[in-house]
Amino acid sequence: MARVMADRGIAAVFSYAGRTEQPRKQPIPLRVGGFGGVDGLVRYLRDTGITHVVDATHPFAAQMSRNAVAACRATGVELAALTRAAWQPQPGDIWRNVADIEAAVAALSGPRRRVLLALGRMHLARFAVQPQHHYLLRLVDEHGALPLPEYTSVIARGPFTFADDMELMRQYDIDLVVSKNAGGNGARAKIDAARALKVPVIMIDRPALPARLELFGPDQVLDWLDHSGTDRGV
Repeated sequence: MARVMADRGIAAVFSYAGRTEQPRKQPIPLRVGGFGGVDGLVRYLRDTGITHVVDATHPFAAQMSRNAVAACRATGVELAALTRAAWQPQPGDIWRNVADIEAAVAALSGPRRRVLLALGRMHLARFAVQPQHHYLLRLVDEHGALPLPEYTSVIARGPFTFADDMELMRQYDIDLVVSKNAGGNGARAKIDAARALKVPVIMIDRPALPARLELFGPDQVLDWLDHSGTDRGV
């Protein structure tokens, strides 16, 4: 989306939350860090003259998405979510759907397993209450000790291919995957690999969000911008 906006000469700024030490560079101006809740985002939108917000956050970044809805309503700024269609189970998938992280933790009660936690770093501590498992973590940044009794971490940045994730699961004898339903293609290789290897998946459903315009690709975003004006910035 950033490349498309740069190519079109649309005045835009790319905002990162700041949770990754070395975020990817972007072809448009970049800011890093939180806004300070709804009030902070309202101030930012007013101070910078933003007229349109494209919420391209992860489908599980629920608080930021809720803040964006509230701030745009308060300021009259146009809002659209650039999102990815959720994954749907395919023939051969062995899914157990759960509502949230807490339910995923509870679903791990039982005998020892070798578990791929495909969740990112911020939720890992919650799994310490299921200490019987060996956890495989794939993280973007190097880290210190993590609050899990037994784990292996692999530092790597995606997207990953089907072959990558087949090799990873075989190398570490993974017999269970815990994943958020992120949707799209960039993170689905582990789901395809689990299906091929007949590995069960605990699939965490997406959080409920306020009603908002949802778009499913850069072309749809450009069409929305073309029909609603972009005089000041995105």
